[in-house]
Amino acid sequence: ARSASVLTRASGLLDSLRYPLPRRAASMPAVAEMPGANSTDSPLSADLVEECGRPASQEENRSAASASVEMMPKDPPGTAFSCKTFLVYAGPGWLMSLAYLDPGNLESDLQSGAYTGYSLIWVLFLCTLSGLVLQILAARLGTVTGRNLAQNCRAGYSRGTSLTIWIMTEIAIIGSDMQEVVGSAIALKTLFGWPLWLGSLFTGLDTFTFMAIHYFGKRILELFIFALVMMMMVCFFTNFSLSPPPFMDLLGGFEFGCPSYAALQLVGTVGAVIMPHNIYLHSALVQSRGVDRQDHAHMSQANKYNMLDSAVALFISFLINAALLTSFANGFFVEDCARAEDGPLACVPGVACTGSDCTLCTSGEGLRGFCGEIGLDQGGDSLLLLLGKNGKLGEKLFALGVLAAGQASTMTGTFAGQYVMEGFLEWKVPIWLRTLITRSIALGPAVVVALATADQPNLNNTVNQWLNILQSVQLPFALLPVLHFCSDTEFMGQFALRRRWQALCWGLAATVIGVNVYLVLDRVVGSPWWAWALAAVFFIAYGAFISVIIRSDLKRMFVGARACLPSVRRAEGPAAPLNS
Repeated sequence: ARSASVLTRASGLLDSLRYPLPRRAASMPAVAEMPGANSTDSPLSADLVEECGRPASQEENRSAASASVEMMPKDPPGTAFSCKTFLVYAGPGWLMSLAYLDPGNLESDLQSGAYTGYSLIWVLFLCTLSGLVLQILAARLGTVTGRNLAQNCRAGYSRGTSLTIWIMTEIAIIGSDMQEVVGSAIALKTLFGWPLWLGSLFTGLDTFTFMAIHYFGKRILELFIFALVMMMMVCFFTNFSLSPPPFMDLLGGFEFGCPSYAALQLVGTVGAVIMPHNIYLHSALVQSRGVDRQDHAHMSQANKYNMLDSAVALFISFLINAALLTSFANGFFVEDCARAEDGPLACVPGVACTGSDCTLCTSGEGLRGFCGEIGLDQGGDSLLLLLGKNGKLGEKLFALGVLAAGQASTMTGTFAGQYVMEGFLEWKVPIWLRTLITRSIALGPAVVVALATADQPNLNNTVNQWLNILQSVQLPFALLPVLHFCSDTEFMGQFALRRRWQALCWGLAATVIGVNVYLVLDRVVGSPWWAWALAAVFFIAYGAFISVIIRSDLKRMFVGARACLPSVRRAEGPAAPLNS
């Protein structure tokens, strides 16, 4: 019996080594607090208890189910940067960066270049930089609190407010999913000649194949994501090199300025670059990197390496977006088309135009065509004509890059949807079921769009523009909550944002809301009275709900401003007599 007991304990230890459990999180109680922890019944059991900690709570079970937690090493004191430690932290930033490379973003880049030339490169850079700020906030929130943004919304807002934010976020996810499905279908059409509706159905189904990689472990998934990003980089940079733009024109794109014909494209870029659901996603992804939340130095280290991971990934995404923008600026931008009455438009080569309002043009590369709209659907054919003998290669590389973007960004939407649903509703569903739900909702409209745009590619451009506006309108419902929680010392403690950073982020939030107002007003100009009435109702509801989200922040700002006034008056001293 004694031998059997020893063998049983040894077998249990071997099983624990084959299938190791996550290390005890810092938030768990000490081993001595656990029932039976002081028992001397079995030394092997005591060792396992010390390693694994107490049975996980319900919240910890949810976290462990959503991502396997890997305890991060801690740098020795005085170490400013360790490449080895950075590589251990790297991964969540690359998965997050895919939302900056989805087909909606790529079409916005393409149109920015073809419609406005190089004039908006600085806008793309600043939008990516603003996105980096938001992703850093999301990562800090997830690391410091141990909960993702959706879970913090559920804990920090009333039930009605959190459910409304959840609905808004789900709408944003479905809208993004439609862009990914249609974008991938366009790529399959260019590569294999498939009709758009068939490509849409195929894309909706093959998502499950890509999601299967998730079950091989997070490191394999992150490596696969990195490979897809590098594939996009190779595809779009090869096209960039086949027709390189003049260096001085490229450099001039970083000069602040906006021609009159580029104003609408400028504000549209804001809505296209930053995806609201991506902020929820990143706050959850960083929790796969475990830290000791009782150790200030370990938390600071985690925030530092998560910031660097995000910065590197988003810098690469900026280079990819900029390469696509400049390729189309060099080949298809003509100022006469940009200033056309119904513009801005691009100089599209090889387009048959028989109407009385057709405008002939000649591109910078000497190709003759007509002023018209351009999007993902026409991008491959346009590159085929632009690049001459390398045209076929450029067309296929463009389609391959778009396909990689569509398939990769699908995973971000699926993971974001899973974390959002679990966080807001505490409703845990398998990832395949979540994919099925989201895809079923998005696939119907995507197929309708594919059928409707089969002979009207410009309609697809219009739908994509409206979906980008939808993303922009939904962005405050991720931006404001993450800013609210990161500014609150009750949630973040000593890691709460300092006032100067709060001022910067609140300024960013005000800019995004102002852009949304401009976008909606631009769409209703020239519309009948009922469209203006609907817009008024929208603005009232929009403003009211935003005020609910930031009510405590507005109160804190007001109290702080009132507290500052007496001190300012004391510093100024008594008022001088009027006759002095």
